[in-house]
Amino acid sequence: MLKKVWEYPVAPFRVFGNLYFVGIEPASTHLIDTGAGLIVIDPGYPESLYIVLESIRRLGFDPMKIKYIVLTHGHYDHLGAALHLQKLCGGETFIGRPDRDYANGTRDLTWAKELGYASYESAFEPDHLLDDGDKITLGGTTITARLTPGHTEGTLSFFFDVSDGVRTLRAGMHGGVGMNSLSGAFLKSHGLPMDLQKQFLAGLDLCRKEKVEVFLGNHVGQNDTLGKGKRVLAGEKDAFIDPKGWLDFLDKSEKRMRDLMAKEQAEGSAQ
Repeated sequence: MLKKVWEYPVAPFRVFGNLYFVGIEPASTHLIDTGAGLIVIDPGYPESLYIVLESIRRLGFDPMKIKYIVLTHGHYDHLGAALHLQKLCGGETFIGRPDRDYANGTRDLTWAKELGYASYESAFEPDHLLDDGDKITLGGTTITARLTPGHTEGTLSFFFDVSDGVRTLRAGMHGGVGMNSLSGAFLKSHGLPMDLQKQFLAGLDLCRKEKVEVFLGNHVGQNDTLGKGKRVLAGEKDAFIDPKGWLDFLDKSEKRMRDLMAKEQAEGSAQ
């Protein structure tokens, strides 16, 4: 029997400098202390929001100081709690422009049902729609959003500086590399552009051009978040500094996409 999302708590920890992990095991949630308020990236499921809030408090922060709620893409495990968090703290919401219809419920593409939920019941109208290259600034933090579609039409990857007061490093996160919504069958059945597979590959090339020293994942398996988190809690403060890991991750994601495309092409040729 599959565990429920509230059975996946993770002890919160500092990733580096003013950046923290406050999420659960299936999908990551990150917190940035900008000096002028807090930014949350991907608040996750509604059912696990209380864990995220408790993690923020355990780190000594006040959830009521969350000013921005920034979303990598429009799937339920990343944006499901956005409405509830906004109602609590009043923070402004940001999402890629093509995923607006995912967030507000106009199109049933949030993957809620596929994740085992009856429906998407926390729809909201985003405050800000982001395009490629847009910047989000709060206090001393500026996040650059790059449009890297594929996993969804509006998947965003984020790049920003983090500082421990001595060193300033560049953090980076790809917004979504799951193949679950990239198969030809899924794209066709949901009326999505068939060239999203090629757009996904182009997004990986774009990400390779970004300098990333602190490698983040929007799922914990992408960058061994849990293993590195244990190392941080054991005193290894630089566990997430991993520029090679970032490039390896992009290469592995490209291979998975090309393998899928080759398989579908072979199956199509055989019919």
